[in-house]
Amino acid sequence: MANSNRTWMTWVVVLVGGAGLGIGALALVSSLGVWFGAWDFRRGFALLRFANTWAWWIAAAGAVVVAMVVARRRKRGAGGGRGRIALSLAGTLSAALAYYVPQSFGPPAGVVIPPIHDVSTDTVDPPQFVDVLPLRADAPNTTVYGGSPNMTPERLAELQTEAYPDVRTLTLRMTPAQAFERAITAVRTLGWEVVASVPEEGRIEATDTTFWFRFKDDIVIRIRESAEGAIVDARSLSRVGGGDVGTNARRLRAFLAEMRGE
Repeated sequence: MANSNRTWMTWVVVLVGGAGLGIGALALVSSLGVWFGAWDFRRGFALLRFANTWAWWIAAAGAVVVAMVVARRRKRGAGGGRGRIALSLAGTLSAALAYYVPQSFGPPAGVVIPPIHDVSTDTVDPPQFVDVLPLRADAPNTTVYGGSPNMTPERLAELQTEAYPDVRTLTLRMTPAQAFERAITAVRTLGWEVVASVPEEGRIEATDTTFWFRFKDDIVIRIRESAEGAIVDARSLSRVGGGDVGTNARRLRAFLAEMRGE
């Protein structure tokens, strides 16, 4: 009977531990396939969604199995059971990461994210891309503000204002030259790749690469003089995808916070 119980527990550990390691590997492969061109981002998203959906349940089952294996080991003494604990714990952690990491890049629960991929602090006269255009030659998304299918500039501005009312033009009490230097510092602090830096035009263009699928998104910063000092506007635009899950707004918020010295 004891041998039968041990065999049963071993099979449970192998099943749950293997499932956890497998779902973690699938979450990782979903992005690696996009990186190396094995499939497009749509297939990558589908694989990641599948892995993320099942990861929580597998992690929960793994936690139960870990507790059972530890309890049995304590009941039977210090010897044996280490391999089962290691496998079940590894599977649990792998599944937990497959659930947590993608979720950490998404919006908070209950927050509605509009299906847009172009966010600008100035929705009436958005900054325009110049030097980054050759890099976007094969990009599906246009740089024309509101020029995506089933979209207009007015609708895009409305959707953005409703979802991200805090993403707006920043006025700094300093000269445009000082604001330009602060902007360049902010871009480098945030880890963006500078594409163009044109002080005489008050224009900076840069590219940021997302963590999971390594998407290339582009940013243009425009600095102009006003009676109050320097007016800073910025625009962040995805090269692919209909929606950005709030990525461009978060990127601009981070930039504006750096400009304010927060």
